[in-house]
Amino acid sequence: MNTIIGQYHYSGIKDELIITSNTTGLFLKLDAFLEKHDLETKLIFLSYELKNNIENLASNNTDPVQFPILHCIVPEKIANKKSFPISSISNNNTFLFNPEIDKKEYLNRVNKIKEHIQLGDIYETNFCYGWTSKNKLLNPHELFQKLNALTKAPFSVYADLKNHVILCASPERFIKKRGDKLISQPIKGTAKKVANKDLDKKIIKQLKADPKERTENIMIVDLVRNDLSKIATKNSVSVDELCKVYSFENIHQLISTVSCKIHKNISFSTILKALFPMGSMTGVPKIKAMELMEHYETTKRGLYSGSIGIIHPGGDFDLNVVIRTLIYNKINQTLCFNVGGAITIDSNPEKEYEETLVKADALIKACE
Repeated sequence: MNTIIGQYHYSGIKDELIITSNTTGLFLKLDAFLEKHDLETKLIFLSYELKNNIENLASNNTDPVQFPILHCIVPEKIANKKSFPISSISNNNTFLFNPEIDKKEYLNRVNKIKEHIQLGDIYETNFCYGWTSKNKLLNPHELFQKLNALTKAPFSVYADLKNHVILCASPERFIKKRGDKLISQPIKGTAKKVANKDLDKKIIKQLKADPKERTENIMIVDLVRNDLSKIATKNSVSVDELCKVYSFENIHQLISTVSCKIHKNISFSTILKALFPMGSMTGVPKIKAMELMEHYETTKRGLYSGSIGIIHPGGDFDLNVVIRTLIYNKINQTLCFNVGGAITIDSNPEKEYEETLVKADALIKACE
């Protein structure tokens, strides 16, 4: 196992917990594992389908990636990322990605989802679809460096595990715990960054003022506030930033910051059960949106829409949202990524499709 998160390189496996399917007692097993290793650093990988252990939901779509529902690792060694072993092998193979649905079908499904919104079944949902390519990945770390150079994402992760490689360029934080405080930073609202500085300033201004993008963001902020209120101390839920534009190497994002205070001895699993999956990747109302997307999406999301992060000794943690991520299955030599976006009553299906291509752009470029 070799993993890079932030400035640190984690290697080897001292102990691990792997749960490959939804099972009774999953959260009891997780809390027992975390308690056993309370004074050690843990890496955690959570698939979107963990939702089926939290709510009365099911996932029956196909799964090309086959990543475990939950994988928690106690690494043997922690060092500065400069210690990472560099391979001399170069990626000479070409990866040509094929979307699982074409543009025509995408537009058709978005229009059907909008009918549900018109009927009042949901107000907003996150609709996603996948892209796949079959070839051998020779030097995954080299590919990660290319992706990182294109995005400079603050919540990036490189993980070379037994059966999978994860190359994550996520700009989004799911949840961070420091002492008795939780911080969530949902993203809703995307615009492409351009080289022309004057035009780029206009794009930022338009994104910040766009009524559709703001509506998307505010609805998810309300959902996050509601989720946090399940575990927060009385009157402690706060919106610290609302619809602020953050600029990255290739993209602009509309991000809000929501926080709360929690009781001292609350378990990691209790926090997960209240907040997972994150509102930015589900919709409003949350459960109905997840049910509908199981119908309209073709494959399981797997690690996409899930979370990767670090649990520090003593229980503080920082978890990302797994988006803008390439996942490689070593067994079937399949490289996959998913893209998606929020669908509301005001969504223009053509523009929603174009937004998914903006999100896919850096992932595809990195593999060229």
